[in-house]
Amino acid sequence: MEAFNPKKKLQQYTQPKRSATFTAVLITLLLSGSFLLSDGQKNYQYPFQNPALNTEKRIDNIISLLTIDEKITCLGTNPSIPRLGIKGTGHIEGLHGVALGGPGNWGRRKLVTTTTFPQAYGLAETWDTALIRKVAATEAYEARYIFQSEKYSTGAMVVRAPNADLGRDPRWGRTEECFGEDAWFNGCMVQAYVKGLQGNHPKYWMTASLMKHFLANSNENDRVRSTSDFDERLFREYYSLPFKMGIDAGSRAYMAAYNKYNGIPMMVHPVLKDITVKEWGQNGIICTDGGALGLLWKEHKYYPDSAWAAAAAVKSGINQFLDRHTNPINKALKEGLLKESDIDEVIRGNFRVMIKLGLLDPPEMVPYTSIKDGEEPWLGATNKELVKEVTRKSIVLLKNDNSFLPLDKTKIKNIAIVGPYASEVLLDWYSGTPPYTVSPVEGITKKLGNNISVRWTTGKDADSVKNLAASADYVIMVVGNHTWCNAGWEKCPTPSDGKETVDRKTIYLEQEELIKEVYRINPKMVVVLAASFPYAITWTQHNVPAIVHLTHNSQEMGNALADVLFGDYNPGGRLVQTWPRSMEQLPPMMDYNIRNGRTYMYFKGEPLYPFGYGLSYTSFAYSAFKINSNTLRSNDEIIADVTVTNSGKVTGDEVVQLYIQHLHSVVIRPGKELKAFQRITLKPGEKKTIHLKMKATDLRYWDENKHGYVLEAGQLKLMVGSSSADIKFQDILNVIQ
Repeated sequence: MEAFNPKKKLQQYTQPKRSATFTAVLITLLLSGSFLLSDGQKNYQYPFQNPALNTEKRIDNIISLLTIDEKITCLGTNPSIPRLGIKGTGHIEGLHGVALGGPGNWGRRKLVTTTTFPQAYGLAETWDTALIRKVAATEAYEARYIFQSEKYSTGAMVVRAPNADLGRDPRWGRTEECFGEDAWFNGCMVQAYVKGLQGNHPKYWMTASLMKHFLANSNENDRVRSTSDFDERLFREYYSLPFKMGIDAGSRAYMAAYNKYNGIPMMVHPVLKDITVKEWGQNGIICTDGGALGLLWKEHKYYPDSAWAAAAAVKSGINQFLDRHTNPINKALKEGLLKESDIDEVIRGNFRVMIKLGLLDPPEMVPYTSIKDGEEPWLGATNKELVKEVTRKSIVLLKNDNSFLPLDKTKIKNIAIVGPYASEVLLDWYSGTPPYTVSPVEGITKKLGNNISVRWTTGKDADSVKNLAASADYVIMVVGNHTWCNAGWEKCPTPSDGKETVDRKTIYLEQEELIKEVYRINPKMVVVLAASFPYAITWTQHNVPAIVHLTHNSQEMGNALADVLFGDYNPGGRLVQTWPRSMEQLPPMMDYNIRNGRTYMYFKGEPLYPFGYGLSYTSFAYSAFKINSNTLRSNDEIIADVTVTNSGKVTGDEVVQLYIQHLHSVVIRPGKELKAFQRITLKPGEKKTIHLKMKATDLRYWDENKHGYVLEAGQLKLMVGSSSADIKFQDILNVIQ
């Protein structure tokens, strides 16, 4: 072991400004005679470098060595301290693949191609948590590869995903980022994504999942100053539930939302500490959204200036700013609004995440550090096949009169494809850059081969549309939204389009007029709705024989769509949001009390398509429904069994869904609540018994008087079916406290 040289060691610290804590620890180390520690095998210059040491003690040591300026640096998004050899990591977007390119990133960083999956909304429509976990794990592997490979000088391992916000209103401009309208279902998807991103190693994460945006952030217009108002029950049972489930699954990072909740801006709201930290155990990163610090005094008018705002944010638990925070923090310290110890307290969470990522440990100890060599993973066949599988599973068959689909290739000579996006795979605001894309036109053309004529037009030229439609055996219309409105920031020329910063002005599809025109020429039509959110396509539903829905962004979009249209794959996706018939069925946009007619749980009237809905090319018969007990106590679990048989002629997927209804509750409860689901694949004639499990704890409501969850005694209706509106069996269960 090298002899300790006080002069040599002190020279390392002559330049940085020393904090009081740092000076005290330095004196202690000098008196002790050595900085070098050994775990019996390796020597470490500082205690924090020893992976055998307790995590909190390692962080104690790090903080003791930091200058005040370095601590302020750690309030940014990358807590790297080169002087101490600490390599941290920043953030990347990753809602459906690593996003180091795409519309939201063009011009801001080096573009790197990555595997590009369907939008999060489409991922959810698979109703397959195991598949979602696989998607996230693929993304995590690529994030590690880019961050660690010598080929690249970009990337990060804190992934801003998943979006745990709820699609309470189809007009929300960022609907495509969420997993739908049901809190418990979203929570299941969030958990799958978190586990996929972080991996299953007992000590280290592959990447860190940073959930967005806590809390109740589902309006874009005026989001920088608006308030989302609702009661304590809805906070616990609805808006916060997916975030809590994500934390339960291991996520230790989230982003605070721009908006207020009940009049208090989220980035300074007491619930950050009081609930997420103290109750749920969130002890990692809590970051702001971009520019949110300035909003506290400029838009929310909540504080007089930047110093007050910065101090309040840190004291509320914020430990990473997506803003230029140095001057406000220094000003807050100078004015006595903030103490160095306040910063010490919050930045601990940043280092907990860095330690879980293995960034402070010897590379040979971290199992993921070898992910850096060989061919880029997004170029491999495995990833391409996974994208295709996910995209096919995400497609929802909305209508299929008289088995119009699948189309028989042997009886087709001429296909016309009409629509503005037929030849494109549209990327959204948080997309990556795919290594390749297959558009609907390309996928269909490849599927049909050289013996069938495939012609297409955008639909802008009336003569072209008329000529193609009139001469075609079938017309395939490809319509929907433009993912980023084909316009700049805060601009959306088409009323039914939406994106970040812009909510949709209408849910009616402008291109339905084009559908009507083509239908008059040739009614042998399939409408492909490529959409990031629900549309009130009532005319199309009443008239066109077949409709399929899928979301944007998948690099395999065209191949997956062609497989479904021509029968090489039987669609089994299900909707994750209620699709209204009209705008009149929607409450005011800023009404966050979902009991006033929002979601399938409280929806008033008949929807165009219900939550959980989706058709198949085959049919399924349900039988032998039974539950293991007609009574349920507080620590019990109910198992509902049902046998499902493929009674049709082709292999297909069914999504079996279990709903409940509290029949005599003392508080307002939903008409239906999803509590279990399972997607299965059955061959013709094949049958399978499904076991749907539900815990008594999932039936509790939040008592606002007791400020706790209560299991209510009384009768409970159990319903099993293929959607929220298609119940096959039901039974009554007695809940006993």
